[in-house]
Amino acid sequence: MSEGANGSKVARIGLLGRGTVGSAFAELIAQRGSAVEATAGRRPEISGVLRRSEGDFEEILAGSDLIVELIGGIEPARGYMLAAIAAGKPVVTANKQLIAQHGDELFAAAREAGVQLRFEAAVAGAIPIIRVVQESLGALEIERISGIVNGTTNFILSEMAATGADYEEVLARAQELGYAEADPTEDVNGADAAAKMAILARLAFDTPVSLGNVSFEGIEEIRPDDIAYASELGLSLKLLGVAERHGDAISARVFPCFLYGGHPLAPVEGPFNAITVEAPSITEITMSGPGAGGIETASAVLGDVVSILAGDAPVHQPGEPLNIRRDLDSSFYLHLEVADRPGVLASIAEVLGRNGLSVKSVVQRGLGDEARLVMILHRAAEASFYAAVDEIAGLEFMRAAPRAIRVIEKEYV
Repeated sequence: MSEGANGSKVARIGLLGRGTVGSAFAELIAQRGSAVEATAGRRPEISGVLRRSEGDFEEILAGSDLIVELIGGIEPARGYMLAAIAAGKPVVTANKQLIAQHGDELFAAAREAGVQLRFEAAVAGAIPIIRVVQESLGALEIERISGIVNGTTNFILSEMAATGADYEEVLARAQELGYAEADPTEDVNGADAAAKMAILARLAFDTPVSLGNVSFEGIEEIRPDDIAYASELGLSLKLLGVAERHGDAISARVFPCFLYGGHPLAPVEGPFNAITVEAPSITEITMSGPGAGGIETASAVLGDVVSILAGDAPVHQPGEPLNIRRDLDSSFYLHLEVADRPGVLASIAEVLGRNGLSVKSVVQRGLGDEARLVMILHRAAEASFYAAVDEIAGLEFMRAAPRAIRVIEKEYV
């Protein structure tokens, strides 16, 4: 810690990376330095910047009191963070993939060195979900965290519902508006959300959770007519991350699913994120806000810097490993394109019943070559449902492969 020109105590920040988020963070430091000093007792100033054309890491490390890592990716970010921790420097990062894949190593290094490692910006942008789960709700036994944690996919699904346009058309629009990257693969296939859910599951259930423990599906195969049919049944489509406790086991997954209107995440539209935390003593708490963007992510980074300067926040230390459960139950939306003739519905009902499945609602749309059945099935074992779907797919009156999307029946009303 050094002293500024006016006698104020200065916290020197080594900034690794100055892209969109890094530039926004630097601007926030310049604008809000006095407010941070009033809150935390020290004024943050950027003492060095590392990027491809500027800076030397060793010099920046030696001349800083804490490091802010905004490079992204695994290497060299991992090496820089470990070196900073070993040098006794607190670290703030927005790097979700690094925390999801190498969190155990980084947390252990931070505990051994006795320094803080902060990563609020790695999940849900400006929503302070890490701080809430780790600190405000840290003494509670959390049962479930459900979240819309990817703004790109939420924008795409919202636009498909509003306009009736297909996936490819809306994705192109999202890229034009800056909501989707030129290569949107990790967003649309669910991998980005899976990394965030690995982090949230680790904190919520106090157990090691790796990215490999999180199963994920994307939105690439979603059709506008599925969204339209489900809307008639009072359902809206989201790409949801769900981490929940099952006795001595947990599950963590990302999948497209339909929500009824009474679910707190159902009304969240556009490039916004929202997260619901459930525990017996609080029922549910939902937080929503901007999930992506330079200034939003930079705000979360600055919040971590303030916490470090104020001396807050222990280093996360996971407890005993829990089993990962994958044999789960779910309700389903099922879309079937069929030949329009007598006995079709009875044949399908027979297959479903034989696999222990019951129908909550069914409607027929179209006639002749346009005939289709749209069903909502009650909650049942997913393995039984998919066994029935495989059997239905082989029936001679089917005109196309069945399409299935999970449905969350729970409402909070």
